[in-house]
Amino acid sequence: MSISQSNSRGPARRAIRRLLRLIIHCAFRLLTRLEIVGAEKIPHQGPLLIVANHFHFADPLALIRVFPGPLEFIGGAQMPFAPRLVRALPKLWGYHAVHRGTGARDALRGAEDVLRAGGAVGIFPEGGSWASVLRPARPGTAFLAVRTGARILPIGIDGLVDLLPALFRGHRARVIVHIGEAVGPFEASGRGRERRIQLDEIGETIMKCIAPLIPPERRGYYSTDPQVRAAAKGTEIYPWATRRTDEQET
Repeated sequence: MSISQSNSRGPARRAIRRLLRLIIHCAFRLLTRLEIVGAEKIPHQGPLLIVANHFHFADPLALIRVFPGPLEFIGGAQMPFAPRLVRALPKLWGYHAVHRGTGARDALRGAEDVLRAGGAVGIFPEGGSWASVLRPARPGTAFLAVRTGARILPIGIDGLVDLLPALFRGHRARVIVHIGEAVGPFEASGRGRERRIQLDEIGETIMKCIAPLIPPERRGYYSTDPQVRAAAKGTEIYPWATRRTDEQET
């Protein structure tokens, strides 16, 4: 079964996405020196969960740039680190929005429907781009993988954090998108705490697949260097854990 288009997206949305994809391709050509490593590893069949590190608000654009087929996303409804203009792009593309602090059932259910239909969903396991080193996964990615039997395609994105500084200096940033080998499917048994432990272990496996695809100094919790791991302590703290949703939007 090839990667399918979500049935929830009508002709108008598909036309918008074709236009946005063209704009994104042009933007990467004009603004970056893009290198894609491992494009031949992208599976032609679904269901597929595409996972990547999340250090910059433009990371979803990198996934759209390198993935040739229909692609849905699941992500936060609030994007506090993105410029206001950039915040409009996900809404134009259309995605399954997670409203922080209110649970993610609707978003997860929508993404699950896409995967069960043989589609592809992009997700950033860390849950946000508030740090520039790799952090532990939140449970949503492992939950979707177990529920749907989707394989995981790990991708490492490096260089986008230098995009704007490079442009201000008058040159293009070198951006590398490194595609790894697909893994899975994964299974989890049990209930309650036992199942959560298994999901956390799957999340660890997913992050360990992403780690080799980014530079050693960015691997954070998954570095083989004790000093890099020690420096990453504290970056796992969720910035919005004690804040209301309406505060996040201001």
